[in-house]
This record gives sequence, structure tokens and C-alpha cells, in this order.
Amino acid sequence: MTGFEAIVGVLSGALPASNGVILVSDTVWPGNGQVALGPLERAVASAGVVAVVVAVRSLVRRYRSRQDGDLGTTKRLALSSVIAASTAAGVLTVVGLWGLGDQLVAAYGSLELAEQVPNIVLAVIVLGGAYALTDFFGQIIREVVSTGKTVSTHQKQIIYRLTQLAVYSLAGLIVIGLFTDNLGNLLVGAGFLGIVVGMAARQTLGSVLAGIVLMFSRPFEIGDWIEFEENEGTVTEITVFHTRIQTFDGEYVTIPNDRIANNPIIDRSRKGRLRIEVEVGIDYDDDPDHAADVAQEAMADLDDVRTAPRPKVVAKRFGDSSVVLGARFWIDQPSARKRWRTQTAVISALHEAFREEGITIPFPQRTHGARSAGLSVTVGSGGDAGSSGEAASGGNATLGSDAGTGGSE
Repeated sequence: MTGFEAIVGVLSGALPASNGVILVSDTVWPGNGQVALGPLERAVASAGVVAVVVAVRSLVRRYRSRQDGDLGTTKRLALSSVIAASTAAGVLTVVGLWGLGDQLVAAYGSLELAEQVPNIVLAVIVLGGAYALTDFFGQIIREVVSTGKTVSTHQKQIIYRLTQLAVYSLAGLIVIGLFTDNLGNLLVGAGFLGIVVGMAARQTLGSVLAGIVLMFSRPFEIGDWIEFEENEGTVTEITVFHTRIQTFDGEYVTIPNDRIANNPIIDRSRKGRLRIEVEVGIDYDDDPDHAADVAQEAMADLDDVRTAPRPKVVAKRFGDSSVVLGARFWIDQPSARKRWRTQTAVISALHEAFREEGITIPFPQRTHGARSAGLSVTVGSGGDAGSSGEAASGGNATLGSDAGTGGSE
């Protein structure tokens, strides 16, 4: 009897019986004699076992999500081992309840796995060593990033992922070589399979290649404030398949990397500062130079406005009822919230400063006048008087010549 058969026999403790009744020995439930379980009892017991396993997995995952930042590698492996052990125990218990131990042992014997035990053990050792090696490289990369500024967080992620890919690929080839003597033909077949899959999934592979290019070219990083097509927000995730941004409305937008690679992107926070412009109009009777000086002093007194470069005011154009000035200023560490907060403060400061200096911010208005002395405003009589009354109440007037008469002749 192999070790696997012994484990199944001990944990299942199942003895075959007739008439749909299984006899469960005291290996599982200690006591005097044996307990006969019918189909209904076995179903209820199986449901209970499944519920216990699900509860254990849920509790472990909840604990891991709450303590994610404080868990080390050892604790993570221990929690994963708890989940694996509870699942295995639940499976073997259900096998014992339904008397499937003999069938499982027979299936195991037909696979002739006993001859492959050394290779299986060696494969587990290789995969475990690959995991430990990638974790070791990850610690080295984190130390390099924390002690110097030559490698950014984004570059650290790229180096770590490439290291993982190289180590796990080598480990995979070693494991495959343990179970086959014809590794070359297997790799050739895998190559042809890759060609077929590549032709069938061109768009997906295009996104993957674009994601790799984005990781190396670094047009933006996580946390940057970008504008792409009609979407504007903060980058929250960059993968080999897609990039995810959070808009200022709280929505998450997932964009395939191939679209990002083929379209222009505006990064508003790349250099750590952003210039903002606020337009304001002054009356034609006011002095533009004096208004510009007043606006610059008003902006310079605000906390969020950078002192270098200094705020600047330029004359932009002649408006319908005003001379339009552009008040330009810079902010540090730009974000949407800081932009709107500073812009609101600038508008309030300009309004208050212009009011104190007597500088008028005009509103649109229209002046009506006659083009020649022969034109005047006339009001007709009779039926025309009613019309002119309606026109007067509506704010409109009728222009006519002196030759015209009222309503009736």
C-alpha cells in the first residue's frame, strides 16, 4: 500500500455497504461500533463540510485583506497553507462520506504516479526555489529604490516583472524536462501553437506589446493627472493589457494599451507644476497697464500661486464690450482639486482688487443709434398705437423716417 492509499484509507474510514447505505468506521467518528449514514445524512454532512471550508477561506482572506500592508512573506505563505490544508481536508472528508476512497485509490494506481514521485518532489523544490529567488530579487530591488533616486518606482516594477518572467520560465522548462525526454519537439510544438494563438488574438497581443512599450517609455506614471481623448483623471493602474484612470466624477475608465500607444496624451502633472490662465475683461475707459499691475499684485498674495515663475498678465484681444486680459499663474503639485481651488481664489482676488481700484469689469451691452439725421423713432396712432405699445412693453422700438405718418391718413 502506498502512502497515498494509506492517507485515503485513514481519512475516509469508509466501508462499502449495500442498499445505498455506507458504514463509516470509528476512524473518523470515534465510538463503539459503526454509524450507518443514508444518502440524506451524507448530503447534509457534505454540505456542512463545504460550509466549514468556505468559512475558513473567507476568514483567512478577510484577515489578509485587512492586514495586507503588514503581512510578510512568511505570514502570507502560512495563510495560503491554511487555505490549502482546509480545502484538502474537506475534499478527503467528502470522499470518505460517500465511500469513494476505493475508486480514488484505483484511479491513482492507474496513473502510475508512484514512479513519478521523485520527479514530482524535485519539481516542487524547483518551483519553490524559483518563488524564493524572485522574492529575494524583489527585496534587492526594493532596497536599491529606497536608498537612491536612480531607479524610480515604475522602473522597479518593470525590473521585478522581467525578473519573475525569466526565473519562472527557466523553472518551467526544468519542470517540463523532468517529465519528458523530448523537450525540443515540445518547444517546437509550443512555437507553432503560439503562432496560431497570435493570429487569433492579434488585438490582445497588440495591447500586450503596447503595454510593454508603455512600461519602458514611461509617458506617464501611476498618480499622474492625464487627459486622453474625452477622458481626464488620475492614473490608478498600468498593466500589460490596459491602463485605468479615475475621473474627477469618481468613475473608473479602462483603456486598452494599443489605443493609448496610437493617440496623443496630455500629462498635466509630469513636471510637478502647471500653468493656469484666467481671462478677465476691463472697460475701454480703463488703463490696461494699470489693470495688469493690479492683477499681478492680487495673484502674488495667494498661497497656492508660485512666486517663480511670477504671475503675469497679458492683453489678449478686443472684446465686444471690454479689453480682455489673460491672468497667468503657476501651481505646484497640480491636481484637479488644487487647480479649481486656486482658480477660484484668483477670480475672487481679481474681482476684489479691481473693485477697490475702481476698474470696471463690464457686462455685454448694445448701443442703438441712427445712421443719419433723417431717421427717428415714431409711434403710430389707432391700431398702430397698440402695436407700438406692445413693442414698448417688450423692450423694442420701431425706427422710421420723418416722411412716414402715424396710423390713419
